[in-house]
Amino acid sequence: MHKVRELKVWHKGMEIVEDLYALVKKFPAEEKFGLTSQMKRSAISIPSNIVEDAGRKSDAEFSHFLNISNGSCYELETQLILSKKLGFSDVNDINQILQKIEELQKMNYVLMNKLK
Repeated sequence: MHKVRELKVWHKGMEIVEDLYALVKKFPAEEKFGLTSQMKRSAISIPSNIVEDAGRKSDAEFSHFLNISNGSCYELETQLILSKKLGFSDVNDINQILQKIEELQKMNYVLMNKLK
């Protein structure tokens, strides 16, 4: 069993969610049920998939959920790039989140390699 609250990768995922929620508050109101909603789901999926394994004992399963979390990272990355192209928010704010996503992905890959 993995102690989720001790995992730096989970904390980084939670930071991304918090930053994303602050970012999308600035998006146009008409995007509330479009891109904004999809971005929130993608962001929440990142730490949620990391914690999905918390009650299990298998490193293989944990690695699987880390991989799913990485997929959500790529999904959110694409959505952030799109929102940048559409001019929905400050480029620096978007780039900060993109940088955190890249850091989390690296952390995930290191952890997955340790679990092998």
